[in-house]
Amino acid sequence: MQNKTTEKWDLVIKPNTSLFDLNLKEVWRYRDLIFLFVKRDFTAQYKQTVLGPLWHVIQPLLTTMMFLLIFSKIANIPTDGVPPVLFYMSGITIWNYFSTCFTATANTFVANAAIFGKVYFPRLVLPISLVISNIIKLGIQFVILMICILYYALGKNMPVHFGITWLLLPVIIFIMAGISLGLGIIISSLTTKYRDFSFLITFGVQLLMYATPVVYPLSFLSGKKYAVFIQWNPLTAIVEGFRYSMFHTGAFTYGSLIYSFIFMIAALMIGIVLFNKVEKTFMDTV
Repeated sequence: MQNKTTEKWDLVIKPNTSLFDLNLKEVWRYRDLIFLFVKRDFTAQYKQTVLGPLWHVIQPLLTTMMFLLIFSKIANIPTDGVPPVLFYMSGITIWNYFSTCFTATANTFVANAAIFGKVYFPRLVLPISLVISNIIKLGIQFVILMICILYYALGKNMPVHFGITWLLLPVIIFIMAGISLGLGIIISSLTTKYRDFSFLITFGVQLLMYATPVVYPLSFLSGKKYAVFIQWNPLTAIVEGFRYSMFHTGAFTYGSLIYSFIFMIAALMIGIVLFNKVEKTFMDTV
């Protein structure tokens, strides 16, 4: 008679017991894979390009020049006392982070279906890695913005505000990352079944930029009937707060930032619940 021995497994893969079974501890155990994906995303994107990461410098500079011509020179839209170049570049810097994170995260399931079908790992690892890898791009563009600020401070004798409001920058970037991650995985969950969403992402992000005070200050809309819709946009407080933290100007309030934080929590919770629901069957529909 043979003795039965109980087998011990290092890893047990089992389905989530409920939609709210987030299993974030497992995501933390795969943190090395997250940074591996971060390295892959950053290097693979520019491996066969001529200028490489310099595109992160060229793109905001060219966009700033275009905004300067159209919205400052032609439309004569005020910039709340901030030099137009710094005003537009600061808006572009924080907006680019949202748009790239949101667009990349929204295509998580479709773009990585081949990987998901071959090996197991927590699916949230991929969208999280995209948000982190784009922080590197944000850092490059922020350095360019700082160089421009120093140029105006030293060459143009413009007073530069260095105060406690600069401590808001990490908080603002964190909230923007959370919103882009939450909205991104919501759209990613929907695109597994409804592919039309993937065609609307780029167009929708462009429209959303004009519904956010990126190329105009929120104070410019004072007294206008549609200003309330811009104020309820959770991205408005982030863009205005980004400028306020550096230039101490604008219509930013801490209450509006709290509203954006609450929206971030709601978007993340809804996104993760949908993500958990879709990841069980998405291989049958992608």
